[in-house]
Amino acid sequence: MQAGDIAFILISSLLVWLMTPGLAFFYAGVADEKNRLYMLRLGLIIIGLVSILWFAFGYSFAFTGSENFSKVFNQLFFNGVSFTHSTRELTIPDALFAFFQGTFAMITVLIIVGSVLGRMKTKALLLFLSFWLLVVYAPLAHMVWDNGFIARLGAIDFAGGTVVHISSGVTGLVLALMLGRRRDMKVIPAKSSYTFIGGLLLWLGWFGFNGGSALAANGQGILAMFNSAIASAAGLLGFSYCAYRKQSNITISDLFNGALAGLVAITPAAGFVAPWAALLFGMVAAPVIYWSLATLKTKCQYDDTLDAFGIHGVGGILGALLTAIFADKSFFSPVQGVIHGNWTLLGEQALAVLLTVAFTAALSYLLAKVVSLFTNGSLRVSAAIEDRGLN
Repeated sequence: MQAGDIAFILISSLLVWLMTPGLAFFYAGVADEKNRLYMLRLGLIIIGLVSILWFAFGYSFAFTGSENFSKVFNQLFFNGVSFTHSTRELTIPDALFAFFQGTFAMITVLIIVGSVLGRMKTKALLLFLSFWLLVVYAPLAHMVWDNGFIARLGAIDFAGGTVVHISSGVTGLVLALMLGRRRDMKVIPAKSSYTFIGGLLLWLGWFGFNGGSALAANGQGILAMFNSAIASAAGLLGFSYCAYRKQSNITISDLFNGALAGLVAITPAAGFVAPWAALLFGMVAAPVIYWSLATLKTKCQYDDTLDAFGIHGVGGILGALLTAIFADKSFFSPVQGVIHGNWTLLGEQALAVLLTVAFTAALSYLLAKVVSLFTNGSLRVSAAIEDRGLN
């Protein structure tokens, strides 16, 4: 064990943990006033819910280290998880790795809420998110990060393009389609102070999210942080330019949505690409995600309330494909990308994206149908409650 690595991942874990209340604050800022306090309460509830579920079941389901199904129950309630040694050939103990991964699960679950805030019953939402964590997120984390099926296909995902962003974005879209559009589609001006504080907490936490995914205080961790800074800065400027061209104005939400666009896109590649490539990630992500929010959502007529799919789903897919193009062994990638002559990785990344979308969408739909059986056959709040809000 290395004391420096342990300290670095402890700090990174706390930064990622901070992202969940940060996202709750950010969502509250861009949500309708009638659901603002509800969003803050829901964020705190999810911190408690996911923490317990991850400790009890989630970690054991996700990181078995084996394809033997019977072994998924071996580490329930952290049974046998060492606080002093690693069974994963890391320089940090297993318990710290488990804690770090648990913070990822927490923020992923909360992202989904952004697609359905204000029109899904709280009981139905919490039941769905609980089952989703164990049935969708944990197996997907195993398939990508625990040498599971997707990893063995050759696909790479440094910090969660598929596991976190595509899965949460696609799930949000599935729920949004199942629930239908809001009764009142008026655009309510955001509460800029909430948006600003929440956005800053998210942005800060992302350095732990990406940097900590190196799982050691090393050059790859530095690269991941630096790439995150470059991509988010490029995304912010690019998205702001698109917004100004469209509406002759730039809002606080636009600025942070741009930063998030760059951050989401660089996440699967943060520790695998050169800094100049990170700049391109942000520059490409900004107009693509702006288009998904301003045009795609309108043309396809789905109601993704706070743009969880538009930012995280679209950004995650884009980032996974860009990773295939710019992956560079000179910058810690296990495999070269298209710019170095390896076209195979592009096919592997595309297949990983398709599998993640199909797996997530199918299971999310089935879970929502099952949950509806426990909520009087409906996932949606009554018209009166929706009009009044959930505060």
